[in-house]
Amino acid sequence: MTRFSTIDYVIFLIYFVIVAGYGYWIYRRKTKSDSATKDFFLAEGSLTWWAIGASLIASNISAEQFIGMSGNGFTVGMAVAAYEWFAAIALIIVAVWFIPMYHKNGIFTMPQFLKIRYNETTALIMAIFWLFLYILVNLTSILFLGSMAINNFAGGENFEVIMTILCVFAIIITLGGMKVIGFTDVIQVLVLIIGGLATTYVALTLVSEHFGLGSDIIAGFKAMMKDSPTHFQMIAEKPGPDASQEEINKYLMLPGIAMYFAGQWIVNLNYWGCNQYITQRALGADLKTARTGILFAGFLKLLMPIVVMLPGIAAYVLYKNGALQQEMAPGGEFHADNAYSAILSFLPDGMKGLSLAALTAAIVASLAGKANSIATIFTLDIYKKYLDKDASETKMVWVGKVAIVVSMLLALLLTWDDVLGIGGAGGFTFIQKYTGYVSPGVLAMFLLGMFWKRTTGTAAIAGLLSGFLLSVFFNEFAPAVFGPETWLYTAFQNANGKYEIPFLICMGWAFVFAVLLMVILSLAGPKVNPKAFEIDRKMFKVDPSTLILIVFTLLVVGALYVKFW
Repeated sequence: MTRFSTIDYVIFLIYFVIVAGYGYWIYRRKTKSDSATKDFFLAEGSLTWWAIGASLIASNISAEQFIGMSGNGFTVGMAVAAYEWFAAIALIIVAVWFIPMYHKNGIFTMPQFLKIRYNETTALIMAIFWLFLYILVNLTSILFLGSMAINNFAGGENFEVIMTILCVFAIIITLGGMKVIGFTDVIQVLVLIIGGLATTYVALTLVSEHFGLGSDIIAGFKAMMKDSPTHFQMIAEKPGPDASQEEINKYLMLPGIAMYFAGQWIVNLNYWGCNQYITQRALGADLKTARTGILFAGFLKLLMPIVVMLPGIAAYVLYKNGALQQEMAPGGEFHADNAYSAILSFLPDGMKGLSLAALTAAIVASLAGKANSIATIFTLDIYKKYLDKDASETKMVWVGKVAIVVSMLLALLLTWDDVLGIGGAGGFTFIQKYTGYVSPGVLAMFLLGMFWKRTTGTAAIAGLLSGFLLSVFFNEFAPAVFGPETWLYTAFQNANGKYEIPFLICMGWAFVFAVLLMVILSLAGPKVNPKAFEIDRKMFKVDPSTLILIVFTLLVVGALYVKFW
């Protein structure tokens, strides 16, 4: 069982005091100057490019990555880094093409985009849907996985207590508004990266020492590559007739080259470009600041697999070679989602406190960002429009704060006994799969709405619903209806003996058919929809410094794929 020393508690306390104190200072400065709704929900004009980039990463990197992605690193290896490295490319697309569209049309929330471009009905449907998704999938999974990780790290049985503390800490940060979240996220990211790199350093050192190579992280990394070469391949081969269940499970999760023509684009473009939780950080800044911040976040995404994935692969190599046996579950198996906390248990005094702070920073920042997005959508797109059209600025901020507390308490109740089964599904896969049910329709609705003037409101609703229904059909019923092998897909037997199509492939086909349906329905309407956005090609141009950031990111991603293909 892991026990914290005095120095660990001191380091964690310092982290807490710095974040809380800095957040309170920002809050006091803000309240003296302005208490308007845009300041609370968007921090309009006050976030710098580095604060935007840091806040994007702090909100994105959470228990989902530390625990879920590390667990996938244990199971499938480096291929899971595709989510991070393709995110860097998606962020370039968002910075160059999506954000200018939002800025030019005065968009502050995603439902607002749908109302301006389509109609009130589409906006209301999606506002309600996003609220349910953020609470039932995102808040709950972050809270559950984070609490499980810290509880395992501490070696105790205080899961519910830890959940409650994380929930309260996140509420305190969130009640300060977007400006407090944005600037405290800069500290959160620094702690996250420093603590995460320290854990990676220890993980590679443990591997090096286990193979008798001394305390050499380079030797440890090379030993991992030599011992488990398939864990360092970005592209999983399609399983043949004699493939093991382990190979099949890996392909179901990350279906080789096919996922790069299907779900990876949909996952990343929807998450980074059509998500209130993410775009909110950039919508309050001017275009150049927003673009630079988003591209800075893209650069940081390139580093994330080192922080969150390598410890999982190290845990796999150690477990495979007879170490970490003390971390096995009662049934005699090692749960992949325990990989990160298993490595943390070997940290020396002092570094445990730093890593605990990093883990807490990731969890709290994500909870705060998600809760603020919930409050923004509920207050601006539901309460103000339908419940109290004459609400004052002060009242709207108050309603937003109530929404934050209520959403966090709901997440706490749903997570208390893992009502949703997050633990059984595997954290990272749980989030990707269930958000993947709606991502195809949402992305189709946004892409055609932004860049095709003929798209109608009827087509948008049809695309949203068909994308969802097709995702459910392909994921749950298609193999039973059409068989395991068709020209659209190949289904494989999962660990439970049921034929399953890789969910990233399901997303790809759902997107294709949703777009096709939207095009057909829109062709029946006017050639130019009256609500279509005006596109000025000049707004997509980037200055030389921005272009340098884009080229650098693309070169690094290309080099990584050449090395680990």
